[in-house]
Amino acid sequence: MSDATDGDWVGVEQAVIAELRASLHGEVIGRLHPGYDRARRVWNGLIDRHPAAIARCADTADVVQTVRIARERHPTVSIRGGGHQVAGSAVCNEGLVIDLSAMRGVQVDPGAGRVRAQGGVTWGELDRETQVFGLATTGGEVSTTGIAGFTLGGGLGVLMRAYGLACDNLRSIQIVTADGTVHTASRHENADLFWAARGGGRGLGVVTSFEFDLHPLGPEVATAQVLYPFEDAASVVREFRDAALESLDEVAPELLLWSVPGDPEIPQELHGSRVVLVGAVHAGPAGEAEAALAPLRSLGTPLLDMSGLFPYVAVQSGADEAFPAGGRYYMKSHFLDELTDAGIDTMLEWYARRPTPETLAAIRTLGGAVARVGDNESAFANRSARFNLSIDATWVDPAMDEVAIGWARSTWEEMRPFSNGGVYLNFSGLEDEAEHLRGAVQGPNQLRLAEIRHEYDPEGVFAAAARRP
Repeated sequence: MSDATDGDWVGVEQAVIAELRASLHGEVIGRLHPGYDRARRVWNGLIDRHPAAIARCADTADVVQTVRIARERHPTVSIRGGGHQVAGSAVCNEGLVIDLSAMRGVQVDPGAGRVRAQGGVTWGELDRETQVFGLATTGGEVSTTGIAGFTLGGGLGVLMRAYGLACDNLRSIQIVTADGTVHTASRHENADLFWAARGGGRGLGVVTSFEFDLHPLGPEVATAQVLYPFEDAASVVREFRDAALESLDEVAPELLLWSVPGDPEIPQELHGSRVVLVGAVHAGPAGEAEAALAPLRSLGTPLLDMSGLFPYVAVQSGADEAFPAGGRYYMKSHFLDELTDAGIDTMLEWYARRPTPETLAAIRTLGGAVARVGDNESAFANRSARFNLSIDATWVDPAMDEVAIGWARSTWEEMRPFSNGGVYLNFSGLEDEAEHLRGAVQGPNQLRLAEIRHEYDPEGVFAAAARRP
């Protein structure tokens, strides 16, 4: 990285903005632009940063030009896709945001079972197009999640035990590296870049498009959606653990400690009450769905069983209202090789102290196709874990920031003895925590990933992005 300081950058920012405007087809937004405040905001209302310039690229050529200017001018650089990376690292202070949110093209090739999508696409947009043909790939569980950050961080989703992580379904990427070169990376071309992009997160370059494998699924899918009384949580979580470990690969069971939302489909007397929510999507033959999901529907006496056939796009967007843009979010995670009785008791004890009704804890089941990829076959290192625990503080009032974040961090620390030491990149706290968790995220792949980053970015154009989760 250049010796240029933030002050040097601020001093030339108007000249840089002028250069960007002369070079790009897309919009360039500086501090005096009437849309600046809107453009700098991200999904997580906890993040409040003020970049010097936002280059909203219209196409790959715009990205190339923006990277060229960044290499010459040496600002701090961040990269924004189309959704909501929780840590807020899509936007930087006093630097340059390379914004792909206007690049939203999706092209489905149903005959080949593939889809290519640009870097600003969200999972809701991709699913809408692929479901026209009854096809899907592992994606985010909130439809407004961007495909880019989700996939580069690994991508845990409801189809992962059947089809693998989002990054496992990548066939190729198009990426602009720090020298302004456009590369196609796949298992057969620029294989080192492709290895790093599958779970390595940010800092390799700007990924302008993703090509995914697709699988027959939908447009309707069989689901388990069951609410159990929170008073029975200790026994329900234990029963869930045992059922999850016995589940077929076509099912990736999830358990959430949460509050009942104000959904008109749910009896009003349950709204706001604490519950244990157990869910899954069946990704196998329709005739096998009932038997495969039945164990998750008999973990105790349900308050409400909403299982049935639903459109896949509805399932994937069902939680959207619970995670609105502008809410305040802080998420941390652990990978666990086992879910012990002591770990369950500790989790329930700390969840009882949750700071807000919106706050949740989620247990996701790994294994299946996730575990059939070796730890060193991609940058995603935590393949052998059986579960992931996500601790998701959610709130609205800024006055609650310290309390909510403090609760999540304390809960994470208390659950650390039950983890295998691994952390999911996409749920790793705020970006200032990333460096301390790098080994926990990437494990033995950390050194190779650093070498690949240096090979493609020796001057550190994307160094700040690489330090962020």
